[in-house]
Amino acid sequence: MAGFLLIILACSFWALDTLIRYPLIKSGLNATTLVFYEHLLLTIIFSIVFFKSLKKVWQAKTSHYFYFFMVGGVGSAFATIAFSRAFIFLNPSLVILLQKFQPLVVILLARVVLKEQIKKAFIFWAGICLVGALLISYEDILSLNIRGKDLTDTLFGPGALQGYILVMFSIFGWGAATVFGKKLGTEGYSDEQIMSGRFIVGFLCLLPFGISQTDLFTHSIETYGKISLMVLVSGLLAMYVFYQGLRKISARACSLAEMFFPFMAVIVNWLFLNASLSAVQLIGGGLLLLGSIVIQIKHY
Repeated sequence: MAGFLLIILACSFWALDTLIRYPLIKSGLNATTLVFYEHLLLTIIFSIVFFKSLKKVWQAKTSHYFYFFMVGGVGSAFATIAFSRAFIFLNPSLVILLQKFQPLVVILLARVVLKEQIKKAFIFWAGICLVGALLISYEDILSLNIRGKDLTDTLFGPGALQGYILVMFSIFGWGAATVFGKKLGTEGYSDEQIMSGRFIVGFLCLLPFGISQTDLFTHSIETYGKISLMVLVSGLLAMYVFYQGLRKISARACSLAEMFFPFMAVIVNWLFLNASLSAVQLIGGGLLLLGSIVIQIKHY
């Protein structure tokens, strides 16, 4: 149960991140540039851990390098860029809704990579969690235009295929990051070493994207201060808590606990931005909590 609560705590920190991230992007900061800045700062922070672990890095198996690439390159770098670019081609609400199916990727990968057994009872309660997550985001569903031709344009408009490919890649990338992060933990790597590899590999993969940005290192001191605060909350603190929790529970259970992120984001908006918290969202949060608790108690 402790691992489950730690994942929810990590979701709370990620939700606080939205109070800084989205205003920065709306103010004109390029999303790719922002992700590059995050990985740059986190690489600097974790460089000490990396150099202390050099001996282990040189002695690592080839498979371990692949795991770190899946966590840092595919999950932390490429998936984040893909998710950000998907908003260009698809309705933002549709992108967010599709992201709710990430646990399916984690469950399947956990079965293949980690050999986690999937019981029928787990599938049932995971379905309850998914329904709860969709209810939490019901406003995203309502925001889609559902009138005849407009719905067709929303789902199959110009560039829609590229948008779907980008969303699917981000779903796979973030799901893979959870599974292979768990795998690295079972291979004897500490949480600090996993985070170090994640951000350094992610930074190296982001270099070609970062140096191509025309707005790189042209922002105000205030902007860099906000980015630094965001990095400390969602990059350093949240990820450390996340890996602490991941070490204590299965990858498939972790993926369900991660679905608390949108609910925590709604609560943060309610507390700090005076946004409304509807009965439907509360019911969704209740279903998500019920399903997750049953899975933890019964060890499904």
